[in-house]
Amino acid sequence: MLIHRYERPRRFVAGTVGEPGDRTFFLQAADGSRVTSVALEKEQVAVLADRLEALLVEVQGGPGLGAPVERSVDLEPLEQPIEEEFRVGAMTLAWEPDRGEVVVEAFAATDDEDTEASDVLVVTLPPEIAHEFTERARSVVAAGRPSCPFCGGVVEPDGHLCPRANGFRRVARD
Repeated sequence: MLIHRYERPRRFVAGTVGEPGDRTFFLQAADGSRVTSVALEKEQVAVLADRLEALLVEVQGGPGLGAPVERSVDLEPLEQPIEEEFRVGAMTLAWEPDRGEVVVEAFAATDDEDTEASDVLVVTLPPEIAHEFTERARSVVAAGRPSCPFCGGVVEPDGHLCPRANGFRRVARD
């Protein structure tokens, strides 16, 4: 098993390559000149952001406690070259109470559920960096094609046939 381990990396972000509707999603960890990029699905990015935020709320005693914190979100593109180490199958989150940090693990997809993943990305983050990750991840997910407000389906640039509108063509609006 190859373990790509990052303890408090200088950068941990979600990002994409490609146009909306044809994007590949990545998690990327970087420290010094070392960069690890793993591919995953859009839904996995969204779920990771949601679960990470829920974990932080739980361990930090709830939302809205204390003064609001102004965070800077990393808006820079993914680091080049983007070389996919593996495609993510499963992910885990953990809280290290002794260190006060979050641990994100992304395991390589396998063809057989009884087979152990051959690669894993392990990233340990302080809470403030984990919060920044969730904000960027949500903006990356939201930057895709818009959803129809009626059926929730994807609205292509030329519109879509909405089943809730009896097949009436709905057009994307900016």
